[in-house]
Amino acid sequence: MFFRISGFFYFYFSIVGVYVIFLPKILQTLGYTSAQIGLVFAIAPLTRFIVPFFFQKWFSLTQQVFYGALGLALVSALLFYVTLPHVWLFLIPNMLFGGALGLILPFIETYSLEFLGKARFGKARLFGSLGFMMVGIVLAMLLENPYMGLHFFLAGVSLMVCFGLLITLKNSHFTSPNTAHGGSINLRSQLGFWVSLFLMQVSFGAFYNFFTIYQTDYGVSLTVTSWMWAFGVICEIGLFYFQGPILQKYGLLGLVQFSTLMTALRWLILFIFPGSVVFAFISQAFHAFSFALHHTAAFSYLHSVYANRRLAAQFYYGFSFGLGGFTGALIAGWVYGPYLYLVASAIAFLGFLACRFLPR
Repeated sequence: MFFRISGFFYFYFSIVGVYVIFLPKILQTLGYTSAQIGLVFAIAPLTRFIVPFFFQKWFSLTQQVFYGALGLALVSALLFYVTLPHVWLFLIPNMLFGGALGLILPFIETYSLEFLGKARFGKARLFGSLGFMMVGIVLAMLLENPYMGLHFFLAGVSLMVCFGLLITLKNSHFTSPNTAHGGSINLRSQLGFWVSLFLMQVSFGAFYNFFTIYQTDYGVSLTVTSWMWAFGVICEIGLFYFQGPILQKYGLLGLVQFSTLMTALRWLILFIFPGSVVFAFISQAFHAFSFALHHTAAFSYLHSVYANRRLAAQFYYGFSFGLGGFTGALIAGWVYGPYLYLVASAIAFLGFLACRFLPR
Protein backbone atom coordinates (compact mmCIF):
# COMPACT_ATOMS: atom_id res chain seq x y z
CA MET A 1 0.00 0.00 0.00
CA PHE A 2 2.93 2.35 0.63
CA PHE A 3 3.86 2.04 -3.06
CA ARG A 4 0.32 2.82 -4.19
CA ILE A 5 0.01 5.87 -1.94
CA SER A 6 3.44 7.12 -3.02
CA GLY A 7 2.53 6.62 -6.69
CA PHE A 8 -0.68 8.59 -6.23
CA PHE A 9 1.19 11.50 -4.63
CA TYR A 10 3.85 11.37 -7.37
CA PHE A 11 1.38 11.83 -10.22
CA TYR A 12 -1.00 14.13 -8.34
CA PHE A 13 1.77 16.64 -7.71
CA SER A 14 3.20 16.12 -11.19
CA ILE A 15 0.01 17.64 -12.57
CA VAL A 16 0.17 20.38 -9.95
CA GLY A 17 3.71 21.06 -11.22
CA VAL A 18 2.50 21.50 -14.80
CA TYR A 19 -0.33 23.69 -13.56
CA VAL A 20 1.63 26.12 -11.39
CA ILE A 21 5.09 26.15 -13.00
CA PHE A 22 4.27 26.21 -16.71
CA LEU A 23 0.63 27.11 -17.26
CA PRO A 24 1.10 30.78 -16.25
CA LYS A 25 3.95 31.12 -18.79
CA ILE A 26 1.88 29.30 -21.42
CA LEU A 27 -1.01 31.70 -20.90
CA GLN A 28 1.33 34.69 -21.09
CA THR A 29 2.72 33.35 -24.38
CA LEU A 30 -0.82 33.07 -25.75
CA GLY A 31 -1.45 36.74 -24.95
CA TYR A 32 -3.24 36.54 -21.58
CA THR A 33 -2.73 39.66 -19.45
CA SER A 34 -1.54 39.39 -15.84
CA ALA A 35 -5.08 40.18 -14.63
CA GLN A 36 -6.51 37.42 -16.86
CA ILE A 37 -3.88 34.95 -15.60
CA GLY A 38 -4.81 35.87 -12.04
CA LEU A 39 -8.49 35.33 -12.86
CA VAL A 40 -7.84 31.89 -14.38
CA PHE A 41 -5.88 30.77 -11.35
CA ALA A 42 -8.52 32.16 -9.00
CA ILE A 43 -11.36 30.02 -10.38
CA ALA A 44 -10.11 26.56 -9.34
CA PRO A 45 -9.34 27.62 -5.74
CA LEU A 46 -12.72 29.35 -5.45
CA THR A 47 -14.49 26.12 -6.42
CA ARG A 48 -12.29 24.27 -3.97
CA PHE A 49 -13.42 26.60 -1.21
CA ILE A 50 -17.13 26.25 -1.97
CA VAL A 51 -17.23 22.43 -2.21
CA PRO A 52 -16.69 21.61 1.53
CA PHE A 53 -19.77 23.60 2.56
CA PHE A 54 -21.97 21.26 0.54
CA PHE A 55 -20.40 18.32 2.36
CA GLN A 56 -20.87 20.05 5.71
CA LYS A 57 -24.68 19.93 5.28
CA TRP A 58 -25.84 17.65 2.48
CA PHE A 59 -23.20 15.16 1.32
CA SER A 60 -20.47 12.81 2.53
CA LEU A 61 -17.09 12.21 0.92
CA THR A 62 -17.72 8.56 0.07
CA GLN A 63 -15.90 6.16 -2.20
CA GLN A 64 -18.47 6.74 -4.96
CA VAL A 65 -18.05 10.53 -4.74
CA PHE A 66 -14.28 10.03 -4.92
CA TYR A 67 -14.64 8.01 -8.14
CA GLY A 68 -16.86 10.73 -9.59
CA ALA A 69 -14.17 13.31 -8.75
CA LEU A 70 -11.52 11.21 -10.52
CA GLY A 71 -13.71 11.15 -13.64
CA LEU A 72 -14.28 14.90 -13.39
CA ALA A 73 -10.52 15.54 -13.23
CA LEU A 74 -10.04 13.51 -16.41
CA VAL A 75 -12.83 15.35 -18.24
CA SER A 76 -11.41 18.75 -17.22
CA ALA A 77 -7.94 17.77 -18.52
CA LEU A 78 -9.48 16.93 -21.92
CA LEU A 79 -11.42 20.20 -22.00
CA PHE A 80 -8.18 22.15 -21.51
CA TYR A 81 -7.29 21.34 -25.13
CA VAL A 82 -10.34 22.93 -26.72
CA THR A 83 -10.73 25.93 -24.41
CA LEU A 84 -7.09 27.08 -23.96
CA PRO A 85 -7.18 29.85 -26.62
CA HIS A 86 -10.33 31.42 -25.15
CA VAL A 87 -10.06 33.18 -21.77
CA TRP A 88 -13.68 32.85 -20.69
CA LEU A 89 -14.17 29.30 -21.94
CA PHE A 90 -10.92 28.26 -20.25
CA LEU A 91 -12.45 29.18 -16.89
CA ILE A 92 -14.90 26.25 -17.18
CA PRO A 93 -12.41 23.32 -17.05
CA ASN A 94 -10.42 25.17 -14.39
CA MET A 95 -13.57 25.34 -12.27
CA LEU A 96 -14.22 21.60 -12.79
CA PHE A 97 -10.60 20.79 -12.04
CA GLY A 98 -10.69 22.77 -8.80
CA GLY A 99 -13.84 21.01 -7.66
CA ALA A 100 -12.32 17.60 -8.42
CA LEU A 101 -9.10 18.33 -6.52
CA GLY A 102 -11.15 19.60 -3.58
CA LEU A 103 -12.46 16.04 -3.20
CA ILE A 104 -9.60 13.83 -4.39
CA LEU A 105 -6.67 14.92 -2.22
CA PRO A 106 -8.52 15.15 1.16
CA PHE A 107 -9.91 11.64 0.59
CA ILE A 108 -6.51 10.04 -0.06
CA GLU A 109 -4.45 12.19 2.29
CA THR A 110 -6.72 11.54 5.28
CA TYR A 111 -6.48 7.81 4.70
CA SER A 112 -2.69 8.04 4.21
CA LEU A 113 -2.09 9.83 7.51
CA GLU A 114 -4.31 7.36 9.37
CA PHE A 115 -2.79 4.29 7.69
CA LEU A 116 0.88 5.33 7.72
CA GLY A 117 1.18 7.61 10.76
CA LYS A 118 2.95 10.99 10.84
CA ALA A 119 6.51 9.71 10.24
CA ARG A 120 5.77 7.38 7.31
CA PHE A 121 3.22 9.82 5.89
CA GLY A 122 6.02 12.33 5.27
CA LYS A 123 8.08 9.68 3.48
CA ALA A 124 5.17 8.79 1.18
CA ARG A 125 4.31 12.45 0.65
CA LEU A 126 7.85 13.24 -0.50
CA PHE A 127 7.13 11.25 -3.67
CA GLY A 128 4.69 14.03 -4.53
CA SER A 129 7.57 16.46 -4.25
CA LEU A 130 9.65 14.25 -6.55
CA GLY A 131 6.87 14.27 -9.13
CA PHE A 132 6.59 18.06 -8.91
CA MET A 133 10.36 18.43 -9.31
CA MET A 134 10.74 15.97 -12.18
CA VAL A 135 8.00 17.53 -14.27
CA GLY A 136 9.57 20.94 -13.64
CA ILE A 137 12.96 19.78 -14.94
CA VAL A 138 11.78 17.65 -17.87
CA LEU A 139 9.02 19.88 -19.21
CA ALA A 140 11.31 22.93 -19.18
CA MET A 141 13.43 21.17 -21.79
CA LEU A 142 10.49 19.98 -23.91
CA LEU A 143 8.07 22.90 -23.80
CA GLU A 144 8.23 23.83 -27.49
CA ASN A 145 4.54 24.75 -27.78
CA PRO A 146 1.64 25.26 -25.34
CA TYR A 147 0.10 21.88 -26.07
CA MET A 148 3.17 19.97 -24.92
CA GLY A 149 2.32 21.13 -21.41
CA LEU A 150 -1.25 19.88 -21.85
CA HIS A 151 0.04 16.46 -22.97
CA PHE A 152 2.01 16.16 -19.72
CA PHE A 153 -1.02 17.35 -17.77
CA LEU A 154 -3.35 14.76 -19.31
CA ALA A 155 -0.84 11.92 -18.82
CA GLY A 156 -0.39 12.89 -15.16
CA VAL A 157 -4.15 13.04 -14.53
CA SER A 158 -4.65 9.63 -16.16
CA LEU A 159 -1.97 7.99 -14.00
CA MET A 160 -3.26 9.72 -10.85
CA VAL A 161 -6.69 8.22 -11.57
CA CYS A 162 -5.12 4.76 -11.94
CA PHE A 163 -3.34 4.96 -8.58
CA GLY A 164 -6.45 6.38 -6.91
CA LEU A 165 -8.34 3.31 -8.06
CA LEU A 166 -5.55 0.98 -6.93
CA ILE A 167 -5.66 2.45 -3.40
CA THR A 168 -9.42 2.28 -2.94
CA LEU A 169 -10.72 -0.73 -4.89
CA LYS A 170 -11.36 -3.76 -2.66
CA ASN A 171 -10.00 -1.83 0.34
CA SER A 172 -11.98 -2.67 3.50
CA HIS A 173 -11.12 0.75 5.00
CA PHE A 174 -13.45 2.38 2.47
CA THR A 175 -16.17 -0.28 2.32
CA SER A 176 -16.75 -0.70 6.08
CA PRO A 177 -18.49 1.95 8.25
CA ASN A 178 -16.12 4.43 9.87
CA THR A 179 -17.56 6.62 12.60
CA ALA A 180 -14.39 8.71 12.73
CA HIS A 181 -15.58 10.47 9.59
CA GLY A 182 -18.97 11.64 10.91
CA GLY A 183 -20.07 14.93 12.42
CA SER A 184 -19.73 18.59 11.49
CA ILE A 185 -16.83 21.03 11.83
CA ASN A 186 -16.87 23.99 14.24
CA LEU A 187 -14.67 26.54 12.49
CA ARG A 188 -14.99 29.18 15.23
CA SER A 189 -13.30 26.94 17.79
CA GLN A 190 -9.98 27.37 15.93
CA LEU A 191 -10.49 30.85 14.47
CA GLY A 192 -6.86 31.98 14.61
CA PHE A 193 -5.67 28.78 12.96
CA TRP A 194 -8.16 29.03 10.06
CA VAL A 195 -7.40 32.73 9.46
CA SER A 196 -3.69 31.90 9.43
CA LEU A 197 -4.19 29.11 6.88
CA PHE A 198 -6.11 31.50 4.66
CA LEU A 199 -3.53 34.30 4.82
CA MET A 200 -0.64 31.88 4.31
CA GLN A 201 -2.06 30.76 0.97
CA VAL A 202 -3.02 34.31 -0.03
CA SER A 203 0.68 35.10 0.20
CA PHE A 204 1.47 32.08 -1.99
CA GLY A 205 -0.56 33.60 -4.83
CA ALA A 206 2.53 35.59 -5.77
CA PHE A 207 4.59 32.40 -5.91
CA TYR A 208 2.37 29.74 -7.47
CA ASN A 209 0.95 32.00 -10.16
CA PHE A 210 3.73 34.49 -10.91
CA PHE A 211 7.14 33.17 -9.75
CA THR A 212 8.05 31.87 -13.22
CA ILE A 213 6.86 35.07 -14.91
CA TYR A 214 8.58 37.25 -12.26
CA GLN A 215 11.96 35.56 -12.71
CA THR A 216 11.87 35.51 -16.51
CA ASP A 217 10.78 39.16 -16.61
CA TYR A 218 13.97 39.98 -14.67
CA GLY A 219 16.05 38.14 -17.28
CA VAL A 220 16.36 34.70 -15.68
CA SER A 221 15.96 31.91 -18.24
CA LEU A 222 13.07 29.46 -18.05
CA THR A 223 15.55 26.61 -17.57
CA VAL A 224 17.23 28.27 -14.57
CA THR A 225 13.82 29.16 -13.16
CA SER A 226 12.74 25.53 -13.43
CA TRP A 227 15.85 24.56 -11.45
CA MET A 228 14.83 27.06 -8.79
CA TRP A 229 11.52 25.22 -8.50
CA ALA A 230 13.40 21.93 -8.36
CA PHE A 231 15.76 23.17 -5.64
CA GLY A 232 12.84 24.26 -3.47
CA VAL A 233 11.34 20.80 -3.86
CA ILE A 234 14.65 19.12 -2.95
CA CYS A 235 14.69 21.09 0.31
CA GLU A 236 11.05 20.16 0.84
CA ILE A 237 11.84 16.47 0.30
CA GLY A 238 14.63 16.58 2.86
CA LEU A 239 12.33 17.96 5.54
CA PHE A 240 9.52 15.56 4.64
CA TYR A 241 11.92 12.66 5.19
CA PHE A 242 13.42 13.84 8.49
CA GLN A 243 10.48 15.75 10.02
CA GLY A 244 9.20 12.83 12.17
CA PRO A 245 11.31 13.67 15.26
CA ILE A 246 10.55 17.40 14.86
CA LEU A 247 6.80 16.75 14.88
CA GLN A 248 7.17 14.56 17.96
CA LYS A 249 9.35 17.02 19.89
CA TYR A 250 7.63 20.35 19.23
CA GLY A 251 4.00 21.44 19.44
CA LEU A 252 2.13 21.28 16.14
CA LEU A 253 0.62 24.75 16.46
CA GLY A 254 4.02 26.24 17.29
CA LEU A 255 5.45 24.66 14.14
CA VAL A 256 2.63 26.17 12.08
CA GLN A 257 3.47 29.60 13.51
CA PHE A 258 7.20 29.17 12.89
CA SER A 259 6.77 28.04 9.28
CA THR A 260 4.39 30.95 8.57
CA LEU A 261 6.95 33.42 9.90
CA MET A 262 9.69 31.84 7.75
CA THR A 263 7.42 32.24 4.73
CA ALA A 264 7.13 35.98 5.38
CA LEU A 265 10.94 36.16 5.42
CA ARG A 266 11.10 34.11 2.22
CA TRP A 267 8.96 36.57 0.25
CA LEU A 268 10.86 39.52 1.72
CA ILE A 269 14.11 38.12 0.30
CA LEU A 270 12.58 38.00 -3.20
CA PHE A 271 11.43 41.62 -2.84
CA ILE A 272 14.79 42.95 -1.63
CA PHE A 273 16.86 41.08 -4.25
CA PRO A 274 14.78 41.02 -7.47
CA GLY A 275 16.46 39.20 -10.35
CA SER A 276 19.22 37.76 -8.14
CA VAL A 277 19.71 34.09 -8.95
CA VAL A 278 21.64 33.47 -5.72
CA PHE A 279 19.03 34.99 -3.42
CA ALA A 280 16.20 33.37 -5.37
CA PHE A 281 17.77 29.99 -4.62
CA ILE A 282 18.16 31.01 -0.96
CA SER A 283 14.48 31.92 -0.79
CA GLN A 284 13.61 28.58 -2.37
CA ALA A 285 15.40 26.76 0.45
CA PHE A 286 12.70 28.16 2.75
CA HIS A 287 10.17 25.98 0.91
CA ALA A 288 11.17 23.24 3.35
CA PHE A 289 9.49 25.28 6.09
CA SER A 290 6.72 27.06 4.21
CA PHE A 291 5.37 23.93 2.55
CA ALA A 292 6.70 20.64 3.96
CA LEU A 293 6.75 21.55 7.66
CA HIS A 294 3.70 23.81 7.52
CA HIS A 295 1.59 21.29 5.64
CA THR A 296 2.32 18.27 7.84
CA ALA A 297 2.05 20.24 11.09
CA ALA A 298 -1.23 21.90 10.07
CA PHE A 299 -2.76 18.69 8.71
CA SER A 300 -1.73 16.73 11.81
CA TYR A 301 -3.11 19.47 14.07
CA LEU A 302 -6.49 19.17 12.36
CA HIS A 303 -6.47 15.43 12.98
CA SER A 304 -5.91 16.08 16.67
CA VAL A 305 -8.79 18.55 17.15
CA TYR A 306 -11.57 17.33 14.82
CA ALA A 307 -13.29 13.94 14.79
CA ASN A 308 -14.55 14.22 11.19
CA ARG A 309 -11.15 14.09 9.59
CA ARG A 310 -12.21 13.88 5.96
CA LEU A 311 -14.41 16.96 6.28
CA ALA A 312 -11.69 18.76 8.25
CA ALA A 313 -9.27 17.96 5.42
CA GLN A 314 -11.75 19.33 2.88
CA PHE A 315 -12.04 22.58 4.83
CA TYR A 316 -8.26 22.69 5.21
CA TYR A 317 -7.83 22.68 1.44
CA GLY A 318 -10.93 24.82 0.99
CA PHE A 319 -9.82 27.66 3.26
CA SER A 320 -6.10 27.51 2.42
CA PHE A 321 -5.56 26.42 -1.17
CA GLY A 322 -9.19 27.28 -2.00
CA LEU A 323 -10.24 30.66 -0.63
CA GLY A 324 -6.64 31.64 0.07
CA GLY A 325 -5.53 30.58 -3.39
CA PHE A 326 -8.45 32.41 -5.01
CA THR A 327 -7.76 35.64 -3.14
CA GLY A 328 -4.01 35.33 -3.60
CA ALA A 329 -4.29 34.81 -7.36
CA LEU A 330 -6.49 37.89 -7.76
CA ILE A 331 -4.27 40.09 -5.57
CA ALA A 332 -1.11 38.90 -7.30
CA GLY A 333 -2.65 39.62 -10.70
CA TRP A 334 -3.62 43.12 -9.60
CA VAL A 335 -0.35 44.12 -7.92
CA TYR A 336 2.10 42.25 -10.16
CA GLY A 337 5.25 44.34 -10.42
CA PRO A 338 8.21 45.30 -8.21
CA TYR A 339 6.16 45.30 -4.97
CA LEU A 340 4.55 41.89 -5.50
CA TYR A 341 6.63 40.04 -2.92
CA LEU A 342 6.58 42.86 -0.40
CA VAL A 343 2.78 42.54 -0.35
CA ALA A 344 3.11 38.75 -0.11
CA SER A 345 5.51 39.06 2.83
CA ALA A 346 3.17 41.41 4.71
CA ILE A 347 0.24 39.03 4.20
CA ALA A 348 2.21 36.02 5.45
CA PHE A 349 3.29 38.00 8.53
CA LEU A 350 -0.36 38.79 9.26
CA GLY A 351 -0.97 35.04 9.07
CA PHE A 352 1.67 34.50 11.74
CA LEU A 353 0.08 37.15 13.97
CA ALA A 354 -3.36 35.58 13.51
CA CYS A 355 -2.17 32.14 14.53
CA ARG A 356 -0.21 33.55 17.44
CA PHE A 357 -2.76 35.95 18.95
CA LEU A 358 -6.30 35.24 17.72
CA PRO A 359 -8.47 32.76 19.72
CA ARG A 360 -7.86 29.07 18.93
